[in-house]
Amino acid sequence: MFTGIVEEIGQVLVAANRQERDNFLTLGCRKVQQGTRIGDSIAVNGACLTVTALDQDRFTVGLSPETLQRTNLGRVQPGDPVNLERSLVSGGRMDGHYVQGHIDGVGKIVDIRPAADSRYVTIRPPEQLLPYIVEKGYIAVDGVSLTVTGIDATSFTIALIAHTQQAVIMGGQAVGAPVNLEVDIIAKYVERLLQAQRIG
Repeated sequence: MFTGIVEEIGQVLVAANRQERDNFLTLGCRKVQQGTRIGDSIAVNGACLTVTALDQDRFTVGLSPETLQRTNLGRVQPGDPVNLERSLVSGGRMDGHYVQGHIDGVGKIVDIRPAADSRYVTIRPPEQLLPYIVEKGYIAVDGVSLTVTGIDATSFTIALIAHTQQAVIMGGQAVGAPVNLEVDIIAKYVERLLQAQRIG
């Protein structure tokens, strides 16, 4: 479980080969490896991944075919920045929202609009995710807990304050960039309960 509060921006050192076997990422970092052990979980651009190797300034995670299919991590290249967050410690502060690290799909940034020192970023998600996205609801974008400020028939908008632009990779992304999306788990549970009631 994660909070969607990014701890640091890491850097891709070794990217996935996108072959059938031996896909992994090695990521440079300064903070998230502290207190981390092999087998622990770290969210990389919002995807919950298992640490398989660890050093003072880097760690490695394996990538399953499911991860390559569902996320943007098969597209990152050496030198690219990535959002990093260690899993939530029991009793720790919950500053974002409940983020599982299970990516629902990849969206695309379709518009970036400045507003004073903030930015409005509009994202087009896969069509099947739209019913789970509501104005003023939560969504995780590349692992960042954000509030939806607007929604229409094909896209939704979030606002990035100046601090967030510096703390996460979205502050440096451009129109067309692919982003990992995880919708609020509560919406999916409500849908499942309603389906069960209709069947019953």
